[in-house]
Amino acid sequence: MFKHILIPTDGTPLSDQAVAKGVEFAKEIGARVTVLMVAVPLPLMMASSGFAPIPISVQQQYEAANTEILQRIKASLATNGFNCDVAQVQHESVHQGIIDTAKSQGCDLIVMASHGRRGLSAVVLGSETLKVLTHSTIPVLVYRGKA
Repeated sequence: MFKHILIPTDGTPLSDQAVAKGVEFAKEIGARVTVLMVAVPLPLMMASSGFAPIPISVQQQYEAANTEILQRIKASLATNGFNCDVAQVQHESVHQGIIDTAKSQGCDLIVMASHGRRGLSAVVLGSETLKVLTHSTIPVLVYRGKA
């Protein structure tokens, strides 16, 4: 079955639920877990939004906040007797960062949350989960929790 599960997170409560359920599944099947956060480089994010370039210190604060989220998750899981790896990558495309990391880490399953948006909000906001489902050759298990 699955030996190494990648669980992307964005630090939201729904992602936290997906991490918890993914870890629960990993425990049942004896798989390793890597929890991932993909950070879009802020200068790219800001430039595509039409804002002026941002100082490097803001990028460093953004990365530090992401590291803090990952460390919180790792510590919480360790408290409950489960050790996991954590990773943070920068990529201009979140879904591609997830797929690339899954491949480079040798993951054989991706577990991620879906907000379950429908209609116009799904079209306007897009869905990283849908993009991963569409482009990944690695199986994807989608967690639909309560936001």
